[in-house]
Amino acid sequence: MKRVVILLFALSLLANSASYSQQCLPADYAYKVKNEGFSKSQIEQLAQFMTDDMGPRLAASQLKLRAEQMMVEKLTQLGFSNVKIEFAYNFPKGGWDNKMNYVAMTSPYYCSFAANPKAWSGSTDGLVKGECIVLDPKNVADLESYKGKLAGKIVLMPSTQTYEMKFTPLASRYTDEQLEEMETDSRANVSQGRRYSYNYNPAARELQSAMNKLLKEEKPLAVISSGGTFNVPSSRGVQYKVGQPEPTPEIILPLEDHARIVRMMKKGEKVEMELNVRNEFTDNQKINNVVAEIPGSDPALKDEVVLLGAHFDSWHGGTGAADNASGCIVMTEALRIIKELGIKPKRTIRLALWGGEEQGLYGSRGYAATKLYDNEKKKVLPGYEDFALYLNMDNGSGRFRGIYLEENDMAVPFFQAWMKPLESLGFNTISMRRTGSTDHVTFNRLGLPAYQFIQDPLEYGRTYHTVMDTYERLSLQDLKIDAVIVAWLALNAAMDDSRIPVKPGYPAILATQQNRR
Repeated sequence: MKRVVILLFALSLLANSASYSQQCLPADYAYKVKNEGFSKSQIEQLAQFMTDDMGPRLAASQLKLRAEQMMVEKLTQLGFSNVKIEFAYNFPKGGWDNKMNYVAMTSPYYCSFAANPKAWSGSTDGLVKGECIVLDPKNVADLESYKGKLAGKIVLMPSTQTYEMKFTPLASRYTDEQLEEMETDSRANVSQGRRYSYNYNPAARELQSAMNKLLKEEKPLAVISSGGTFNVPSSRGVQYKVGQPEPTPEIILPLEDHARIVRMMKKGEKVEMELNVRNEFTDNQKINNVVAEIPGSDPALKDEVVLLGAHFDSWHGGTGAADNASGCIVMTEALRIIKELGIKPKRTIRLALWGGEEQGLYGSRGYAATKLYDNEKKKVLPGYEDFALYLNMDNGSGRFRGIYLEENDMAVPFFQAWMKPLESLGFNTISMRRTGSTDHVTFNRLGLPAYQFIQDPLEYGRTYHTVMDTYERLSLQDLKIDAVIVAWLALNAAMDDSRIPVKPGYPAILATQQNRR
């Protein structure tokens, strides 16, 4: 009798386990996906198209609108269904495009600089020349000594960086030891109530606010900040809303050039610069997404969606190659692979190229607000129940080594089953850890299964958000492998009779949370 009870208990466990996972698709499917992805890859063509041909894609800019139209044409050519541009979110900053950028030191000697204007900052009045002054107060009281001295000058802000020579590789891949460490569940090592910490310095914020106020009152010719190393300027933006007065021109110089001018001035040298910066503002207060799909074929499952996404917007200095044309290339190629194989997925597989990620996940937030959950009304929308899986890419062009499952234990058996044919590609790490700062966060907040990949870092930390982020930053071979991995996982998720559940307590728990804006 005892054996019978044990056997029944074991069968019960197996039945419960079966409801949460299935065997992955047959080996011949894996062969077809890999053969299409490696032998007939379109990665190189897509890479040139989304970098060299499109150019920068700053949120709401004229170039971003141009890129959206180009992408719609490309997705249509590839034979996808329901290709369209979808409005996602209101964007009060409006559009901004750089049309002219010349920055040079003219005294004590001439030197032109690699410089990058801050997005949404203003233009100079043609070619302007002026003396430089360093604004470096230690506290609010120190600002008194600068009053009446900044008008008509070129103001250098204090640097927040110092360069230190490093003896580590500029590009790297994860070691086996690092990947093994990622497999440990970090929840066990975090004390209750101390999961996250934030640095908040009230004195520094007060000083920065006072400096901004002084600069508005004094009206200098331009403001120069330090950002980026290896003589490569970074990209950032300023606060602005459509209808406000055009801001003071602000320019980023690399750390080395900024530090050179500051050192010279501290020794008493008079430094002069000339600038010609022209920026164009447009009243486009919209963030858009570009979407396409392969419709589901199963009458009972076709409305359910396996979502593939990456952010389409970039900063304005380079062509947004690693951040994040790479993700758009991979997700587009993954959908192409599935389409070319002629497989009819049971669930719909949808591609979403998000707008406005760099300014605050606007594109994915807009999608969620209109299709998944109305946070204002605390109301579940039809798309919530039909949400099967979201896969996101946004960490450069490095090879996928595994996936972050955002503490969702229920997703583990699915990926354990699906990833077996991918282990030969080095994709074998399942991490329960959370990772942030990109579009999958939008869906995770709703308790939905949405995941970001573990990627080899390559040289991403050196090049993203700089003018160096161009085609040359892409590892095409890694992108081919990534696209095959995404295609395989998406296809399995679309064909599996079961799907990853939402986290326990959702969506009911959303009604107790404060509205997010």
